[in-house]
This record gives sequence, structure tokens and C-alpha cells, in this order.
Amino acid sequence: MILQALYEYYLDLLKNGEIEPDGWSKEKVSYAVLLDNDGKMTDLLDLRETVRVKSEKDTEKYKKIPRRESVPERPSRTSGVRPFYLCDNSKYILGIGDEKSSGRVAECFKASKELHQDRLKNVDSPAARAIVQFFDTWQPDKAKDDPIIQEKWNDLVKGANLVFYHNFKPVLKDEKICKDWQDAVNSAGQNTEGRLCLVSGQIAPVALSHPQIKGVAGVTSGEASLVSFNQESFCSYGGTTALQGANAPISKQVALGYTKALNSLLSNPDGFCRLGETTIVYWAKGGNKAYQEAASTMLDAEQEATDDNSSQESKLDNIMKKMSAGLELDWKKTTLNPDTEFYVLGLAPNAGRISVDFFWHNKFGKLLENVKEHYDRLEIVRAKQDPILHLSPKWLIAQTLRITLPGTTPDKPSKRLPRDLMFSILNNAPYPATLLNGVVIRMRAEQGVRRGQAAILKAYYLKKSRDERFREVLTVELNKDTTYMPYVLGRLFAVLERLQKDAQGDINTTIRDRYFNAACATPKSVFSHLMRLSNYHKDKLEPAARIFYEKQITDLVGRITETPPARFNLDEQSAFQLGYYHQVRDFYTKKETKEDDNNG
Repeated sequence: MILQALYEYYLDLLKNGEIEPDGWSKEKVSYAVLLDNDGKMTDLLDLRETVRVKSEKDTEKYKKIPRRESVPERPSRTSGVRPFYLCDNSKYILGIGDEKSSGRVAECFKASKELHQDRLKNVDSPAARAIVQFFDTWQPDKAKDDPIIQEKWNDLVKGANLVFYHNFKPVLKDEKICKDWQDAVNSAGQNTEGRLCLVSGQIAPVALSHPQIKGVAGVTSGEASLVSFNQESFCSYGGTTALQGANAPISKQVALGYTKALNSLLSNPDGFCRLGETTIVYWAKGGNKAYQEAASTMLDAEQEATDDNSSQESKLDNIMKKMSAGLELDWKKTTLNPDTEFYVLGLAPNAGRISVDFFWHNKFGKLLENVKEHYDRLEIVRAKQDPILHLSPKWLIAQTLRITLPGTTPDKPSKRLPRDLMFSILNNAPYPATLLNGVVIRMRAEQGVRRGQAAILKAYYLKKSRDERFREVLTVELNKDTTYMPYVLGRLFAVLERLQKDAQGDINTTIRDRYFNAACATPKSVFSHLMRLSNYHKDKLEPAARIFYEKQITDLVGRITETPPARFNLDEQSAFQLGYYHQVRDFYTKKETKEDDNNG
């Protein structure tokens, strides 16, 4: 199903003219070797594009990046000497390299010379003859003394790709050279015995080794196969590794197609996102990229509040509300149909190959419906200065990790968490225990509750808990009326912490630093001591402040109708943490409102 969906996407892109046909691929190219009619290099043309980027200080600057050009399809080259046709790096085209690769540069150039002379010797074209003469006359041992090479030496030896130009015209636009290559591609495998392709259902030559996938996070070599066999235990009954791809016969055409489609998604920032070591790609049937951009807005980027959208619906809210209601949506001059089939594929590195973490296929409207319900469950009161309207999956995973300080190495999330979280979101299923466990561990370590952590607790138990008393406190804002003991004790702890701060000011160690975890887990043994401390703190306050806190504490204690237990279970601890967070935010919300009234 996965390969079939990817191959259909390849056919859609091919039909739309958005992908290279069989035998061609888009590759990064930095320079062109300019040749005259005699095959002499007259210049190195810089083909890179200048783009504007933002620096760390939020100032604009410019840098050059390689241009993507259509070049002959390149086979995988993980090790050994293997030249590429008409587009390769300096070791193969010019016979030069850095000190680390100096030992085999001569072999690389020799292999490239043999490939090009053999391929182009019968092509009746001035450009083809110029390339043949170039390889006949070029002397790599003298290249470093060439002023043209000297000027760009550092870029060239770092692995920049080069192509050929003849009399200022791209060789890869030469009709006879292109026809010769296309004829070779079309005739390849015609004499190979065909087998039934598991994807297309047609008899066709089998791809014994599948092309490489580029761009999956965590792949050591930068590229790996999605389908491969290297041990007999992975093979079909009676099969051996010598059969390679014939163990699961996929035609060469389908293998090339699904690989191109996947590489196309991984090269488009709106076609994928990353969560930990899981790379997630998504696409719509028909190849319309507007669906990818809309999905990327939902799954990848946080929606930040601005002066323009802080008091109205965000762009993300508008997308989710319309599409989940079955209405069409105009997105960048494209009408998105909720009935369009949509696919989401999660990939992860695994011992030199790529493994599939999950695969989701449904209508685009269903995706938005599930994502909207997910974000609705996460909604919780936030600080006025907090610019994030919606917590993306990437942001949620960050709540299970330490806050990264400048100059420190960030923690890595559990390998299972990204895939488990995405599976839950896409299928509107209960959230994984790995998410709750990660958040609980962080809250215990930090002895406090961040907004994202409180949102996760609320969403997790809205999906899991059937306890009506617990569910009544899974609210966006403070529930002032509930008598659910764990939640009320969480509120009470926040009041006692605020009381201590008003009485003693900023001190090195607060009751939160000393007692938060104990109060959350073993309330009976802690709150009696905290209540005695509160009496000392109230004695240091002005009369009006003392009365305020006595009313607050009396009201909360009055809501507790039974003796606190010796120990709270995990669900009750989560209710305590939510009560604490809601009460703290309620204090700050009143303060912010009062300040706004004074400023007004």
C-alpha cells in the first residue's frame, strides 16, 4: 500500500510536470566547467543562487546555495569508486580533492574519464566531442597551478557538484546527448527476464537493488534504501540474499518512481517535518502541493499571536474549523476539498536502511477533524506574554525534556515518543503513556508545571479518564466550584506559595522547591506542616493582605470534605498539578487585568 501510494504520487507529479522523467533527477549543482570546441577549460562558471537569510541577531544577510539542475539519474554511491554521468564532484570531473581523499582521486578521475569517453564517443555533437577531448587533455596533477582552479579551490574540494557547458551553453540541453542518454535508459533491462510486480501487477524487469532515499533524519550515510535484504532471515521462503530485490519483486519502473516521489517530498520543506528521529512526509492524491502546505501549518509550525490575530481567529483555527465541517477552503488561490485522499508516512533510520514507523491514509477533512480535536483538548489558559496559540507536536515533545540553556547540548526524546504521539493525533486515539511519563518525570525534576505540561495532562486524561469528578477539572481555566480533593489541594498549595512570597519576598528556597513533589504524592504528611508555616507567614503581612489570604485558605479548606490520603495515585497527582497550574495562572491573570485597567 505504501509503495503503491508513493508510485501513484510519482505519476501525478509526472503528469503535472513537477518531477523528472525516468532516467533524470534534480541534483544540487554549484559550478560549470566551460569548454571551447577543442575541449579546453576556459572558465569555471558559478551557478549558485544568492538567497537572503536571517542571522542569529535577526538581521538579514545573503549567502550562496547550489542550484538544482536536471541531470542524468545517479546510482547509489555509498563506498568505492563509482562515477556519475555529466554531473559529479571535483574528484571525478577534475581529479582534485582534499588531503583525506588524495589517495584515490586518480582512480576517481580515471573511472569518470572511461565512463564519459565510452558514452560520448559515438554521439555526433560538438559538445560531446569537446567533453571527450577535455578528458583526453586535462592533467589533474597540474590543476592546482591553474589560476581558474585556484580561485575556487576550497569550494571545489568540499564536494561541490560540477556540470559541463560548451560555448556558454549547458551540455545537458544538447539534443543529441540527451537523446543518447534517454535511449540508453529506455533500453535498460529489456533483455532481463520479467516477473510479476507486487505494486503494478504487471510483468516487468525486477529492481534487484532499489534507489536510495535522501533526507531521512538519523541516516548515517545520508541516504539509505526503503526496501533491501542483507540476511536470509529477511527473505521469502527459500530465498537468499543473492536474489536481492527479487525476494519481494518490484519492477524497476515502480522502484524508480516511488523513490523519486519520496525524495521529492523530502526536498520540499512543506512536504515533511521532523519529530526527534522520525521524519514525517505527507501528500495528497493528485499531487496538489497546497494540501501539503496546509498540513504543514497544522502539524509543524506553532501559530504565534500577533497584533493582527491575537483578538481574532488564527489562520490555523480558520483552516481546521472550515475543513472539519466539510466546507471547501481557499488556500493560496487553491480550493482545498475535504474529500481529497491524503497520506502521512513516518520514517526512521534503522541499521543502514529506513524503517516505517507508521502510515496513515484517509480523507484530508478527516485529518483536519482529528487535528482540531487534538488542539481543542490541549487548549489551556496561558500567560499574556506567551505568543504560542497552538502547541505543535514538536512543542509537546519539548515538554518532556530539560529546558536547553545557551551553549548546552539539548536532550533527545524517547525514540518511541514521536511515532506514538503522531499515531494518536492522526487516529484521534488515546495519547501514549510515553508522553505522560516524560512530562511527569520533568515536572518532578523541575518541581513545577509549565503551560505545555499542564496542557498535556488535560489532553491525556480527557482522552483516557472516565472518572466524572476528575473530568470536571480538565478545563481551560480555573474551576472555582469543584470539590475534587486533589485539584483543591493543588490550588491550596499555589495559594500557600503565593502567601510565602508576599510575606518573605524573593528567597532562595521556597515551599515549592522543598515540598511540591511531596505535597503532590503524599499530601497527608505534608499539608499539616504547610498550614502551620502559613500562620507564620500571615503574621508578617499587612491586615488587608492577611484577610485576603485567610479568606482564600478558608474557602479552599472548606471544600475538602475528608482527610487527605497518605498517598495520591498518578491520576490524582495530575489533578493536583492541574489545580496548581490553574491557580497560579489565575493569580497572574488578575494581576495583568489590573495593570491593563490602570494603564487604560
